[in-house]
Amino acid sequence: RDKQLEERLLAHRQDDNNRHVTRHQAPTERQLRYKEKVAELRKKRNSGLSKEQKEKYMEHRQTYGNTREPLLENLTSEYDLELFRRAQARASEDLEKLRLQGQITEGSNMIKTIAFGRYELDTWYHSPYPEEYARLGRLYMCEFCLKYMKSQTILRRHMIYCQNLCLLAKLFLDHKTLYYDVEPFLFYVMTEADNTGCHLIGYFSKEKNSFLNYNVSCILTMPQYMRQGYGKMLIDFSYLLSKVEEKVGSPERPLSDLGLISYRSYWKEVLLRYLHNFQGKEISIKEISQETAVNPVDIVSTLQALQMLKYWKGKHLVLKRQDLIDEWMAKEAKRSNSNKTMDPSCLKWTPPKGT
Repeated sequence: RDKQLEERLLAHRQDDNNRHVTRHQAPTERQLRYKEKVAELRKKRNSGLSKEQKEKYMEHRQTYGNTREPLLENLTSEYDLELFRRAQARASEDLEKLRLQGQITEGSNMIKTIAFGRYELDTWYHSPYPEEYARLGRLYMCEFCLKYMKSQTILRRHMIYCQNLCLLAKLFLDHKTLYYDVEPFLFYVMTEADNTGCHLIGYFSKEKNSFLNYNVSCILTMPQYMRQGYGKMLIDFSYLLSKVEEKVGSPERPLSDLGLISYRSYWKEVLLRYLHNFQGKEISIKEISQETAVNPVDIVSTLQALQMLKYWKGKHLVLKRQDLIDEWMAKEAKRSNSNKTMDPSCLKWTPPKGT
């Protein structure tokens, strides 16, 4: 009995050795003939495309775009084209089997396309995205952080960038408390563009619906761009938006030390420019506020700091101090070449609904 077992094991080893040997043998005569046949078939490819064929291919592409398969004839040998057709048919059959087995779903909860950067991609399989997204059939995806969104507008404003912006700002602002709950705010970002891209200069955020009419919630100029006039531009832009909204605005308190200095400097410049151009007899704080969009409280505090507000016989009077106006005009003349200003006529903006 043991002898029979040894004979069987020896037979198995011989079979294994025989199978191993065949793997390393030279090609058979049949295989060589088939190889020669394939090489001969591949030589039969037509020599290039004629002008008429190129025009036909271009016309087909312009007419159908990505909705139909491009014309493939004469691009390769008939043999390779036939191989491609067979592989294409087999892949189609395999996909159909997967659909029948339920591994690919084609219902209302199937995301069919995604907008990914400058590409629009057709999806192949089901992925368990949240139902509120899956039922849309189309998702908009940030190609950098892969956040998925419902619309092109949300993609442009998506909050990951805004959250990161708030975290960055906290490194330079002592009083900032908002980092992650950015949905109630709009962010306006100033950048400097060159051939490598757009570089962050600064930004300000504002509430979509501010009960106290704050036109800025947080404002920051990056340290490397400070003392170059960009902070004043950001402030000026926030008041320009308030003018378009036909509102008066004010920054949210408390202001940082640098923020307070910047705003006081801006309000001083706005008031002196207004008084320089004023040709009437009676100055009204209400009219100043309506024209400049600056809150009356900020106007009064600035006038007091400039010693241009006097209480006389039960009334507050605005004193037009020509010495301060002349001093400001002289400074403006010196820095006119380096002064950064905006052209309000270039603003193409509509206030968001509900604000």
